[in-house]
Amino acid sequence: MEAVFIVQHLREDEDGYENVKMIGVYSSQARAEAAVESHKNLPGFDGHADGFYVDEYEVDKDHWNEGFVDLSLEESSPEG
Repeated sequence: MEAVFIVQHLREDEDGYENVKMIGVYSSQARAEAAVESHKNLPGFDGHADGFYVDEYEVDKDHWNEGFVDLSLEESSPEG
């Protein structure tokens, strides 16, 4: 199995919305963790080190197979 490691940062803003930043895609867990270390003291990330996530993904494989619901459409419907 060939895999990559995705580094993202998630932070909730003042309005309660999630702000997700894609940091990068790395060939190993160690490289992904090094990216977290090099970013956690940068402006905007400092003070929010707990927002970094490293996820492993197998390449050439679907990882979302369920579709999705657009909640903004539901909120604006007369029934919602």
